[in-house]
Amino acid sequence: MTDQNKTSGKEKETPASPPESESQTQNAIQEPSNEQNTGPKPAPSENINIETKKAQKKQEKKGGKGSLALSLIAISLAISSSIAMYYGANKQLIKYNHELAKLTSTISTLESSQAKNSEDFQAKIQRSEQNNHVLIEQQNNSIKSLQAALHQRQGRRPNDWRIAEADYLVNLAGRQLWVMRDILTATTLMETADQRLANLNDPSLSPIRQAIAEDIQQLKSIKRVDLDGIVLRLNSLQKEIDNLPLANAFLPEALEEKPNIVSQDVIDWQSNLKASFNDFISQFITYRKREGSVVPLLTPAQTFYLKENLTAKLNQSITAAYRENTALYQSSLETAKEWTLRFFDQNAQSTIGFLQALNSLEQQTIEVTYPAAFISQERISDLLATRLQRDLAQQPTEEPLQ
Repeated sequence: MTDQNKTSGKEKETPASPPESESQTQNAIQEPSNEQNTGPKPAPSENINIETKKAQKKQEKKGGKGSLALSLIAISLAISSSIAMYYGANKQLIKYNHELAKLTSTISTLESSQAKNSEDFQAKIQRSEQNNHVLIEQQNNSIKSLQAALHQRQGRRPNDWRIAEADYLVNLAGRQLWVMRDILTATTLMETADQRLANLNDPSLSPIRQAIAEDIQQLKSIKRVDLDGIVLRLNSLQKEIDNLPLANAFLPEALEEKPNIVSQDVIDWQSNLKASFNDFISQFITYRKREGSVVPLLTPAQTFYLKENLTAKLNQSITAAYRENTALYQSSLETAKEWTLRFFDQNAQSTIGFLQALNSLEQQTIEVTYPAAFISQERISDLLATRLQRDLAQQPTEEPLQ
């Protein structure tokens, strides 16, 4: 600030010189006019010297006083301007310092937040990398375990599948035997299951194959009944019912009478008289004795109901044949035979053939003794369950993700 005040003072002092010249010129101009007002004029050279000296003295006096005032004014102006400039510069400096402090605080806040965000981002990246590394490691372990398990099971998978297929065939054979009563199909299914196991060429399956062989032999020893043939014959008899001729009336057979013989003994005169009388009457009137009830003729409605009931009895025998209910089967055929003998013409050829068919069917055996269970069914199911549990126990378990 002192340098500025000095320079400003110098700058303010320089304009003081022109007023001196101006005053000198004014005095120089004014002096000749005073000289003109005097009386006699001195010599030019002397006058000029004297006047010159006087003017110089006056000018020196006036110039000293003026330059001093101007110097004081310039100094005061310089000091006031310096003070004004100092306060202005100081105020501006304070303002700049305040703004600089605010900017510095803002920059430090931004730098701290940026550093914190950078640290958080780096921490997140590290955690993500750690999680990815753990996940990749777990997946690699799972893949290795699965590959090892797959390699171990490659040789056993076809065997397990064929054992499961044999188990299915054995169960299906049991269903055909106990539900459908189809011995032939059940035997074929058991033989197919044995062939599936034979293709494995596994000595450990020999006990199961032995059990299947025993079951097959037991199935072949079952007495086979042609239920389909019995049912077809009963259906054909139902169609023949409408063609059976009805009997007009049913009379019991007449009792054989012994001929009356007249004896020669007088004591038997009463019996002889009776025999003679009967012999005489028989030439005009003949009567015979019959034991039993006489069946009257049937009405059309009764004939319709008779044939419908006979058809129903044959249907009942068909149902009993499928259910292998021997008692119901034979009782139904017996009732049908009795109705045929009672209400239809016994001399007709169709009635004779109908009765012969009923007698033949009544002699048929429809009840068959089936085995309670297959020996091989339980063994093959146990083997399959054991292998399945072993495979599940060997299966790798995946660890939960962190």
